[in-house]
Amino acid sequence: MEIAIIGTGNVGGALATKWAKSGHQIHLGVQDSSNFKGDNLVSNPNTTVHSVSEAVKISEVILIATPAKAAIEVAQSLGDTSGKIIIDAMNIIMGNGPIGYKSTSAAILDHTASRDVVKCFNTTGYNNMQNPKYGAHSLDLFVAGDSEKGKTVAIQLAKDGGFEACYSIGGNDKFELMEQFAWFWINLAMFQGQGREIGFKLLKR
Repeated sequence: MEIAIIGTGNVGGALATKWAKSGHQIHLGVQDSSNFKGDNLVSNPNTTVHSVSEAVKISEVILIATPAKAAIEVAQSLGDTSGKIIIDAMNIIMGNGPIGYKSTSAAILDHTASRDVVKCFNTTGYNNMQNPKYGAHSLDLFVAGDSEKGKTVAIQLAKDGGFEACYSIGGNDKFELMEQFAWFWINLAMFQGQGREIGFKLLKR
């Protein structure tokens, strides 16, 4: 797949590395191509650097992994996203999000032409994206959104990133639940002292 990554920090960088190693073509969308966080990512031959709008233009999938407060500004900077899948990996934490919205995904839908917006890769830490393996098992991920096309792609990219499975938890009405789940992980890891090396797995019997 041709994937634009907007936000080259910890989450965007971890996923860029994993997906490039899986054979996907990664196009980093940055404001300043000569000075940006994660410039070491281009050491992989499957990774290139572009302006934000150019990265979007040449990609079929867009991952947004910027601070949530910038969600509207980032969405407006993408250019024409008609027919493209947008995966939102952002979370509103302690009220730091786009004004007037309870989820970043809703803000993206209101400020882009894409209807294929899903939320995924937001419910665990970047360390688990770098290495989702725990003993004999790998962690699971979750995805929400009305777009079946978007969810199918997100599920495949989760598996390409080393996660064992990625479960749909519903449509656009579950965007807020996904962010609450992220806060659950953050609370356990940071505020309850469990540390970052924890993750979630769905078990069945």
